[in-house]
Amino acid sequence: MEKIRVAIVGYGNIGRYALRAVEMASDEVCAGIVRRGGSAGGYRELDRYAVVSDIRQLENVDVAIVAAPSRHVGEVVKTCLEAGVSTVDSFDIHTGIAALRMELDEVARRNGVASVVSAGWDPGSDSVVRALLAALAPEGETFTNFGPGRSMGHTVAAKAVPGVRDAVSITVPEGKGVHRREVYVVLDDEAEGDKVAAAIKADPYFASDHTEVRVVDDIAAFDTESHGVNLVREGAAGYRFSFDMRINNPALTGQILACAARAATRQRPGCYTLIEIPPVDLLPGDREDIIRKLV
Repeated sequence: MEKIRVAIVGYGNIGRYALRAVEMASDEVCAGIVRRGGSAGGYRELDRYAVVSDIRQLENVDVAIVAAPSRHVGEVVKTCLEAGVSTVDSFDIHTGIAALRMELDEVARRNGVASVVSAGWDPGSDSVVRALLAALAPEGETFTNFGPGRSMGHTVAAKAVPGVRDAVSITVPEGKGVHRREVYVVLDDEAEGDKVAAAIKADPYFASDHTEVRVVDDIAAFDTESHGVNLVREGAAGYRFSFDMRINNPALTGQILACAARAATRQRPGCYTLIEIPPVDLLPGDREDIIRKLV
């Protein structure tokens, strides 16, 4: 069986775990790494791969895992699609998903490739669970309770605020889908804590939740890769469904991206969210064998 050639675009936390997932997949192989500087940058594990600055410098790429910050995902994905390469990403700004999907759908169709958007664990695999629960109990309400743990998207947003040298954002669930954000920041020498805190709280990532910003000397004591979610669907006739997990945040994201990369090669041209992908397409192997084993 010819393996799916997967490029990794970006090599931060998610990119590193995505590479591990691709290396472990029985039907995938890494076609190369795309980094802004076009070099391994001291990562010895990249010595066996081509490291370039542009996806078009790699040959025979079937699909690209775009491991870029959410606010840059659109432009990076478009570059890959226009190069004739299918894509998957973990864009996590919930309010922007529908618009981005429509925008990328036109680009993907025009170039004859597929794009899977927001293929992390939330949005992503949790979205699939929410869809299933809504189907099982159509009259009801679903509460998504994140954490406690580090939110990668919120952490990136906090780090981007002027005056912040380093930061980590911890999500604390308070029940019924309500969350508190605890943001720990190390300030630049000339930065004013009150102004930094106000800028963080005004960011769309934080604006809808109660957010506490705390200035510290070092974030090491507060940082963690663990996270989790508890999804609860309460419906008519006393129905109650609960889905619970504790995870390594970037590791699970990387694994889902590797699965979505496989699925992208099995879709018609266009852009999809994970709830539109048949679950069987996420798994390696023969479809009939999978059905016999899992149904």
